[in-house]
Amino acid sequence: MSEDWNTKYGTRRVRRDPPTLEEAIFAAVGITDDQQQQAEIAAALMGLPYEEVLAEVKKTGRALARSATRVIAGEQGAQRSVVVERRVIRRFGNDKRTGT
Repeated sequence: MSEDWNTKYGTRRVRRDPPTLEEAIFAAVGITDDQQQQAEIAAALMGLPYEEVLAEVKKTGRALARSATRVIAGEQGAQRSVVVERRVIRRFGNDKRTGT
C-alpha cells in the first residue's frame, strides 16, 4: 500500500504496511494476559473476525508457554551506557613539571 501526494519538491510517496497478525497478537499480549481480550485487541487492529484471531491467539499462547519468556525492560530495568571521556588540558606558558 502506498499513498502519493504532491509537494513543492514533487510527488512524494509513503509506504504503509499493515501489521501482521503475529505483530498484532504480540502487541495484545503486552497489554493484557487474558486470551479473549488479546483476541479482541488483535482483531480490532487487523480488521479480522474475532474467531479466526482467537484460534491464532490460543496457538501463540501454547507456543509461548513452551518457549522462554520474553522480557521487555522498562526504564527502571534498562541498562545504561556510561561514556567516559578523557579531558586533555593543554597548558601554555610555564609548566612546573617540564620547567619551561
